[in-house]
Amino acid sequence: MFKSPFAESILKRAQDQGLLNINLHDLRKYTVDKHRKTDDYPFGGGVGLIMNVDPIVRAIEAVKETKPSARSILLSPRGKVFNQKMAWELSREENLIFVCGRYEGVDERVLNFIDDTISIGDYVMAGGEIPAMVLIESISRLIPNVIGDESSLLEESFESNRLEYPQFTRPREFRGLKVPEVLLSGHHKKIQDWQLKESLKKTKEIRPDLLSKKARQTD
Repeated sequence: MFKSPFAESILKRAQDQGLLNINLHDLRKYTVDKHRKTDDYPFGGGVGLIMNVDPIVRAIEAVKETKPSARSILLSPRGKVFNQKMAWELSREENLIFVCGRYEGVDERVLNFIDDTISIGDYVMAGGEIPAMVLIESISRLIPNVIGDESSLLEESFESNRLEYPQFTRPREFRGLKVPEVLLSGHHKKIQDWQLKESLKKTKEIRPDLLSKKARQTD
């Protein structure tokens, strides 16, 4: 499930260059029963299966034997909603452990052995694997030298609590749709003013909550 996403594009180059190291740990290897079970029925009844506490904790402890300072994160819809600020914070960590929930969730006692619980949005998925991939890609881009032109990171959406301005490339005109003249002018100050204006306009139209958040931070 993880093989293809981690073997393409930015993540592959970062690993090839030694900037990033991704290790996968199969929870079944940390079970002790002959059937290698990682889930069971919930106490008190209910629909679905719950992931067992013991293989998860054993896996975390096994990683921490060599990476004692690793920050452990459970992917769960009950977690804090992931954002760019959190991505920057996590990119500064030396080691991270992502615990992928499945089925109806994990045994509540797992929370005693992790540092954070993170969600990628207000919806439910089959498991935490894809959310873990989302975090890994988002965080990895912020590690020094992973992105070629690191100055581009500062102009992306969410970096200043606003969406990025519209971008254009060749051709100058397509089916009557033209590139704004200001972008062809070569006048850097006018271009920057246009980009800021369009960024604020797009944010106000699509994500006005971001502007409210920026105002609260300023206050």
